This record gives sequence, structure tokens and C-alpha cells, in this order.
Amino acid sequence: MFSKLKECLYPSTPAMSGPVEFIIAGLGNPEAKYHQTRHNAGFMAIDRIAQKAGCPMERLKYKSMCGTAEIEGKRVLLMKPTTYMNLSGQAVQEAMQFYKVPAEKVLVIYDDISLDVGKMRIRRKGSDGGHNGMKNIIYLTGKDTFPRVKVGVGNKPHSDYDLAAWVLSKFTDAELKTLDATFNNAWEAARLVLLGEIDKAMNQFNS
Repeated sequence: MFSKLKECLYPSTPAMSGPVEFIIAGLGNPEAKYHQTRHNAGFMAIDRIAQKAGCPMERLKYKSMCGTAEIEGKRVLLMKPTTYMNLSGQAVQEAMQFYKVPAEKVLVIYDDISLDVGKMRIRRKGSDGGHNGMKNIIYLTGKDTFPRVKVGVGNKPHSDYDLAAWVLSKFTDAELKTLDATFNNAWEAARLVLLGEIDKAMNQFNS
């Protein structure tokens, strides 16, 4: 029964060979209590990309749950760091060093409270923008040239609302419906980035 469900969620893909050429990392927190919280939008996007690519995320390696897929003719490591958000750089740096992948070929997907729920913004490089996961990645690698996809999760309801409580709150059912299309767009954007067409991705999906 489980094997049939797994095949449905992750249809089989041809065998791959050769080194990993690209890394796509979605940021979040690993415990079940953080499932579908705003800070886990990166995990949710990676889950959708893995499903589209037919890639089970079953290996625990590089301080991450990860899997390897062939996307647009490239061998890609998909990863969800298990370090918790603020130490995401430990996982990303370890995978980069192992495969000798430069920052320009590491796509990072994470939540952004400055964007409305479901909006998406793609950037070729830049600062951490106050995001602790991205801050740790830039600090440990010494690079800010990571392409990134920022997924809007909405700003806190009022200025006195605790920010940590807000990003760790769960999406509503209505928000999850909105995000369903956003995560499909994240898959399409990732494909374009892999093809070297990040400008096209920005023109098509930036809100």
C-alpha cells in the first residue's frame, strides 16, 4: 500500500549518474510542530519541487533531509536542513563543500514577511534582508551570490505582534489554497534558474 502511494507521489525517474551540479535548499524547521508554519514555506516549496521531480526526500545527509533528482538535464541535490532555521548555513555549506558547488549554483528558497501570502520574489543575489536562515548561510560561506526565491507569508497583523510568534504560526486553510499555486510557480522558477534563465523567471514570477 505504502509503495503504491509513494509511486503516486514520486513517480519513478531514470537512473542518474555523475556529480551533483546544482543545489536547491528550502529553509525551515524540522519538527512536526512546525509543519505548515510560515517559517517553513521553504520546506513546503521543496516538497512540491521534489514531488514534481519524482524525488523522495529520504536521505539524512549534510545535516539535511535530501534527495537527488535530474531536472532540466542537471543532477540536482534537493535539501531541507535539519539544523533549525538559524543554523541553515551549516547544512548548505557542508553540501557545497562536498560537491564543490559554487554559490551561484545554489538556489535558496525561504519565507518573506514583507510579501503578501502567495506572492513570490526571485533575486540573483543580495543581502540576507533580515532573514536569519539566509544570514547564517551568507555568514558561513562568505558569499551573498546565491540566487533565491522568496515566498510571501504575510506581515504580522500589527506592530506589537511578536515576530517569532508570527513566523511560527500556522497558515490558515485559505492561505494554504493560495500557496498551492505559489509552490507550483516555485517549481517552474527553479527550472528556469537551472536553465540559466533567471531573468525570465524574475520577469514571469516576481510580484
